[in-house]
Amino acid sequence: MLDLSQDVGTLTARIVDIESVSGNERVLADAVEEALRPLTHLTVHRHGDAVVARTELGRGRRVVIAGHLDTVPVAGNLPSRVEGDILHGLGTCDMKGGVAVGLKLAAELTAPHIDVTYVFYDCEEVEAERNGLGRIGRERPEWLEADFAVLMEPTDGVIEGGCQGTLRAEVRVGGKRAHSARSWRGINAIHGIQPILETLNAYEPRRPVVDGLEYREGLSAVGVHGGVAGNVIPDECVVTVNYRFAPDRSLEEAREHVSKVFDGFDVAFTDGVPGARPGLTHPTAAAFAAAVGGTPRAKYGWTDVSRFSALGVPAVNYGPGDPNLAHQREEHVRLSQIAECERAMVAWLS
Repeated sequence: MLDLSQDVGTLTARIVDIESVSGNERVLADAVEEALRPLTHLTVHRHGDAVVARTELGRGRRVVIAGHLDTVPVAGNLPSRVEGDILHGLGTCDMKGGVAVGLKLAAELTAPHIDVTYVFYDCEEVEAERNGLGRIGRERPEWLEADFAVLMEPTDGVIEGGCQGTLRAEVRVGGKRAHSARSWRGINAIHGIQPILETLNAYEPRRPVVDGLEYREGLSAVGVHGGVAGNVIPDECVVTVNYRFAPDRSLEEAREHVSKVFDGFDVAFTDGVPGARPGLTHPTAAAFAAAVGGTPRAKYGWTDVSRFSALGVPAVNYGPGDPNLAHQREEHVRLSQIAECERAMVAWLS
């Protein structure tokens, strides 16, 4: 049983100590549901290993506060431990500190000035088709209807607007097989990728400003595959490229851009998801930014704010923890930062 009357740091440690690697969130989801069900100011729903709790105060506006319950695999970093102001352990940064803040808000804010939907979901750290927020969006989209959303991913306590889109493509070069002792009788496909690498080295990524925030794009080779055997001239080589693009481009526009960059090559797109605009122009978002303070920045990377954007809900990332520590063996978070995030969210909602 989670004791939601505990201070947010102690609650974070308790949540961390309930192991919840992706696909194994049930025990934690059960504990979250059990803690929220008795709260009479909330309507609580369960969807697989996701828990959704909503106020129904008729405020006229609604926000979503969301966080994922799962973590990457254990790496000798459980149970948690405290050293001064630092809480160490799996998920402390990504993102059980944010989950603890959401649970404290759900328990203690019985009469927020706007209606709130709290979403604690599963399988964010694995393939997209298993993502619990995506599942709810497909099967119960009415639960996510809102004017604005805050995804409590680790941002070091700074608002990060929107997110980048991402796509991967395979750029393929053909050749002709031959015995390597008679290499002149073949065409070496591996040698043929030189123009691709030269294109990538010469590429100048954009740094567009979107809704007041500067994004930095990137087009990078992330894999090379080619070769048949140690005595064979290869007849195929594939360079896998990853394009991280600003949210002023749609996924289709991003694909068109990559196709143009590699004009003349065989380009096959293997996956891709759109980004999300910063979401800070909405009045509710402006009030949030004023309550939190600081200078918002662009989100470098893709997050589930994109799922909210696809549903027509502007969203930002905001939560405790340095995102550079996420997934590391020595993952940790400052307890004072978790408490500060809780304070800022309470100030905004009350």
